[in-house]
Amino acid sequence: MNDFRVNRKVFSVGSRDDPDDALEYWLSKPPVERLRALEALRQAFYGYTTDTGRLKRVLEVARREGR
Repeated sequence: MNDFRVNRKVFSVGSRDDPDDALEYWLSKPPVERLRALEALRQAFYGYTTDTGRLKRVLEVARREGR
């Protein structure tokens, strides 16, 4: 999260009736930049921790009898 800073001097206020330029904006960005922004949103929403554990196994592979 330290790589992302908000420039608080660059904001604009619009209404719901204004056309949404977000799609065009993000499509103009390279995929790596889009993924970095997505990761920043994920960390902001879920929190960031370096000791994230692995998912628990919920299924086991069983062998059928007679094989």
